[in-house]
Amino acid sequence: MDGLTIAIAGGAWDARIAPADGGGLIALRHGGQDVLVAAPAGARLGGPFGAFWMIPWANRLDAGRLGPHRLPVNRPQDGTAIHGLSRDQPWRVAQRLEDRVILVQDIDVAPYSYAAGLVIAAGAGDFTLDLAVTNAGDVPLPFGAGWHPWFVRPPGTRIAFRATHRCTHDSRCLPVAAAPSPGLDGGEEALLGLDTHFAGWDGVARIAWPGRTLTMTATGALATNLQVYAPRDRPVLCVEPSSHLPDAVNRPELAPLGPMQALAPGETLTGRIRLDCSHGAGAGA
Repeated sequence: MDGLTIAIAGGAWDARIAPADGGGLIALRHGGQDVLVAAPAGARLGGPFGAFWMIPWANRLDAGRLGPHRLPVNRPQDGTAIHGLSRDQPWRVAQRLEDRVILVQDIDVAPYSYAAGLVIAAGAGDFTLDLAVTNAGDVPLPFGAGWHPWFVRPPGTRIAFRATHRCTHDSRCLPVAAAPSPGLDGGEEALLGLDTHFAGWDGVARIAWPGRTLTMTATGALATNLQVYAPRDRPVLCVEPSSHLPDAVNRPELAPLGPMQALAPGETLTGRIRLDCSHGAGAGA
């Protein structure tokens, strides 16, 4: 630990975590190979590298609207409040072991007051992230969460997952309609140019790289919705488990495909992400 980052390792996994930078991952490797695009030295998370948490909402809120409340618009070019509050605030280290770290965070930004806890563990076989978010305020509020990883995308990358619906979006990437969809199963012909939301996700997504396959399994609140982003101008792939549809609170006609969760004071939203990686001649085929 260098005062800014924490290193953990277990089995074939090793990771570096930045508690002060939203509790995000700045590097994640399996068997000595990058799973996430490593963050450049000194760079803040949010660029095309690492992974960060989106709490208490995922993706965008149009004009920062949350019922009668207004959240700060931090993406002025499209007039949205994007990716929540937690990624811009530090987390405290509650416990640190060789193979795991427990982080905690208290946020008080009107109208939200919440306590978050995160357990990051490098196991003998898998890498896990366990999240809990508790409404510490005095009134019920809509809550959500998501995880925003920037996976490597070498030539030959493929993705496969099941869903029930695929959204179409406006120019600001806000959903405007949804149509039945089986999900995705393909390579660059299916991926390139996507910044697309899928609902009815079954919680499992497989990313196949030449010689290895990553299986991401989400449970709890994070196992319902998935955002996929594969820009044409850089070799990255974002596969983002989310608890709700982007801007769900402002889109009642689409909200049934992924509503935010109303938490009464003291209630908790929980979710887990497990990563498994296999290597070998058959992996990624």
